[in-house]
Amino acid sequence: MAEVIVPLTESPSRARPAWALWELGFRPFYLLAATWAALFIPLWVLQLSAVFNEALIRNTSWHAHEMIFGYALAVIIGFLFTAGRNWSGHPTPSGRSLQFLALLWVLARMAAFSPWVWLSLLLNLSVPWVAAWGLWRSLYAGHNRRNYFFVALLVVMGLASACFHFSQMGWQALQFEMGLHLDRGVSLALDIVLLIVAIMMGRVVPMFSNNGIPGLQAARKPIIEKLAIGSILGLMVIDSLAIQNGYAATFVGIACIVHGWRWFLWQPWKTWRNPMVWVLQGAYFWLLIFLALKAFAATGTIPSGPATHALTVGLIGMVTLGMMTRTSLGHTGNPVHATWIERTAFSALFLAASIRVFMPLAWPSLLIESALLSALMWSAAFALYLWRYTPLLVLHKPYI
Repeated sequence: MAEVIVPLTESPSRARPAWALWELGFRPFYLLAATWAALFIPLWVLQLSAVFNEALIRNTSWHAHEMIFGYALAVIIGFLFTAGRNWSGHPTPSGRSLQFLALLWVLARMAAFSPWVWLSLLLNLSVPWVAAWGLWRSLYAGHNRRNYFFVALLVVMGLASACFHFSQMGWQALQFEMGLHLDRGVSLALDIVLLIVAIMMGRVVPMFSNNGIPGLQAARKPIIEKLAIGSILGLMVIDSLAIQNGYAATFVGIACIVHGWRWFLWQPWKTWRNPMVWVLQGAYFWLLIFLALKAFAATGTIPSGPATHALTVGLIGMVTLGMMTRTSLGHTGNPVHATWIERTAFSALFLAASIRVFMPLAWPSLLIESALLSALMWSAAFALYLWRYTPLLVLHKPYI
């Protein structure tokens, strides 16, 4: 029997209370992720532009840490807890256990603004590990070994956060085998997020595209799927060893061709009329831009910043917002249809990525201005999500 990737509705209940926030993982964690996205990026850009006299966020590394272990991890937990229940046929954390994990996440975000780095380490290590335990219990009960690797990736994300914190404490001299320095923890975590995104997009984007566009024939080729995921694993090795040379550029360039072939099989040019499909197909376009820019950066032709923001703002930002809207609607029994709010949010996020990536490349002197304008678009996109979806996530009520 084919495995259903994402259930469409929540389980019916005889007596459904109005308050629904703690019933399933996507509800609190999508809400937390969108709130953090809408607030943190403007805060960081205002500090970057010297509006604040005193730094609230320690440095650029902490900015990266919070977007990975704050925003992206929250979306991943929400998605895995929700999909994991369907994969296994057994419940994932809900109720008080879900409240406990959400509280850990909130405390970890607060600790990032405190001087207590050890406390931040403990909390940020706990969040993915507790999430991994909750997901593993569900998968183990359902004998769903196929998705055990998600548990392993959450565990490694915790270790990556620990590496980052040790580096911030001045322990850069320590290293793992093969020269994996502690100060590469953020890079490792970002690659793990990329791997999770690449795997899940390969599973769901062709299905969602075919379901949403009559006559579309988005396809998956086993050899291309293996090459695409293998190229991300190779990218993780390159980043872990900090290889910056022609060989790395060649490998990344080949990876770009492989993922372009994968995307071509999904027939993206036929999806632009359906925003709920277009946002996911458009997100994958940013993966190609990221790989192309990363290949140039490996040779020193351009700085690495544009490639990083093509990955974070473009790919991760758009795919997470797209999945948050789609699963929020589907899991609550509402039609997966984009109103003007979703279309505006998707467009704002696409503009945010375009400005953040290409404006500094064309006009390096306008780096701060591009960051400010991009942050405005980014924050607007997630503010629109919060406005539209907060009642849907918190309460049992129809989508209006």
